[in-house]
Amino acid sequence: MNRTVAIVGRPNVGKSRLFNRLARKRISIVHDQPGVTRDVISAEIVDGAYTLLDTGGIGYKGIDTPAALTAASEVQVDFAIATAALILFVVDGLDGFTSLDTKIATMLRKSKKPVRLIVNKADFGDEKIDLAEAYRLGVGEPLTVSAEHGRGEAELREAILASIGPAPVGDADPLGPKTASDPLCVCFIGRPNVGKSSLSNRLLQSDRLIVSEVPGTTRDAIELPFDFKGRDGKLYPFRLIDTAGIKAATKLASPIEYFSRLRSLDAIKNTDVVFLVLDAMDGVTQQDKAIAGESIKEGKPIVIVVNKWDLIKSAFKTQGGFKPYKSERDYREKYEHALFERLYFTPGSPVIFVSAVSGYEVDRMLNAAVKLNRQLDTKLPTAKLNQILGYLAERTPPPSVAGKRFRIYYATQTGTRPFRIKIFCNREEKLTEQYRRYLEAGIVKEFDLAGCPVYFDLVGKAKDETRGSRGGGHAAKSHPSRHETLED
Repeated sequence: MNRTVAIVGRPNVGKSRLFNRLARKRISIVHDQPGVTRDVISAEIVDGAYTLLDTGGIGYKGIDTPAALTAASEVQVDFAIATAALILFVVDGLDGFTSLDTKIATMLRKSKKPVRLIVNKADFGDEKIDLAEAYRLGVGEPLTVSAEHGRGEAELREAILASIGPAPVGDADPLGPKTASDPLCVCFIGRPNVGKSSLSNRLLQSDRLIVSEVPGTTRDAIELPFDFKGRDGKLYPFRLIDTAGIKAATKLASPIEYFSRLRSLDAIKNTDVVFLVLDAMDGVTQQDKAIAGESIKEGKPIVIVVNKWDLIKSAFKTQGGFKPYKSERDYREKYEHALFERLYFTPGSPVIFVSAVSGYEVDRMLNAAVKLNRQLDTKLPTAKLNQILGYLAERTPPPSVAGKRFRIYYATQTGTRPFRIKIFCNREEKLTEQYRRYLEAGIVKEFDLAGCPVYFDLVGKAKDETRGSRGGGHAAKSHPSRHETLED
C-alpha cells in the first residue's frame, strides 16, 4: 500500500520548513534563498507511518544555478509526484497567487493524483490571505498553515491521514531500538565532486540523485532504501545516506554550505558503516584526512572507497599510464601505501577501488559493509584479550617515559559499536600515542576487526598509591579521538 506524501510548489513558499515541521526535526536545509533544495529529500513520519518527500521549487530561474541543475531538479519533482499517494501543493499566502502557481495547479490536476492545497505563511490568521483566489486554482479546499510557527499543523496531520488512511496496525516504530532485521545504514562522505551521488545512483540502479560536475550540487543529506544480495546469497536491506561534500569550516562561503556541512556530519552520527570516498586521481588530501577523523571521533567503522578507477584503468590501457608508475597494479599498491600513511588512525579499514561509471567492484563495498556490521557485535573473551595484550607488550615493549614504562595489569571489553576496552594500568600518561596505535592495531588484527575503531578507557593508579600509600585509583580516562578535526 502506497503511503508516500510529496510536498511540491514554486520556489520559496516554505516547502522545506513545512517538511521539517511534519518530520519534527531539521532535515531539509531552510534558507530565504530560492533553489536551495535540489534532490528529493525523504523522512519517515512515525505518528502516521508514511514517507514524506520534500522537493525543489518548480520553475526556479536563479542565475546562480546552471540550467542543467534546474532541469535535473524538476525531473526529481516529477519523480516525487509519480511516486506519491498524496500531493501537498504549497503556496505562499502572503505573496498571493502567481501565474506559476496556476501552471503548477494545472500540472497537478493532469497527474490525476489526490492534491491538498496548503496555503503557507498564515502566521497571524487568515485575514491577509485571499482564500477566494485559492479556490480558483481548482485543486480543492485550501488549508491555511504556518510552517514557521506551527499554526494549522494538527489539522494538516489529520488531513493527510484522512487522505491516505490511518497508520497500519502493528507497524514497528522506525525510531525504536535497532534489531537484526533493521536495514544496515551506510553513508557516503567525502570532499565535493569525488562521486558520492554517482555511487549512490549506481547502488540504487537509477538516476535518483542529481549528478553534476558542479561542486556543491548535493546540499542535503538524502536517505534512500535499497536491498542487496550478499555473497552468502542472503538479501540484506540497506538504508543509504548520500551527503553533501564536506569542506573545512574555514572554507565555507555561504550559510547554505555551513548547513550542508552540519547535515553531513549529522549523517555520520546516524549511520552504521561509513563509506569514505576518495578520488583515484587526486590521492589522499588533508581534507580527506580530516573527514576520516570525524568518522573515527563518532566511533564509526570505515570502508575506504577509491572512486574513478575507470580513469586509471583507461590511462594504463590507452595512454601508457602515469609516470613513474610501471602498471595499474603498481599504481594501486603505491596509492594504498600512501593512503595508510596519511590515514594511520584507520587500522585495517578495507580499501575498495571502484568505478561509479562502470560499476567496477561496487558490490565489494556492500559486502565489506555487511562484514563490518557483523563484526561490530563481536564479544572479545577477557582471557584471550589479556593474552593478546601481554603478547603485544612482550613482542614490542612500551617506550620509557620519564624513566618508567606503561604497564597493563588487566583489560576487559566494556562496549561495542564502537569497541571499548577498559585497561587497568600503572600510569595512563605513560601510554604514548604511537604505542596506543600499536596496541589497537594488534587487537584489530588478532580479533579480525579490520575497519572497526577500538577505544581504550584507562584506569591508572594514583601517584601516592604507587608510593605505597592508601590513595584510590583514578577515574577511567577515555581517549576516543586521535585524529585531525575539520577545523585543523
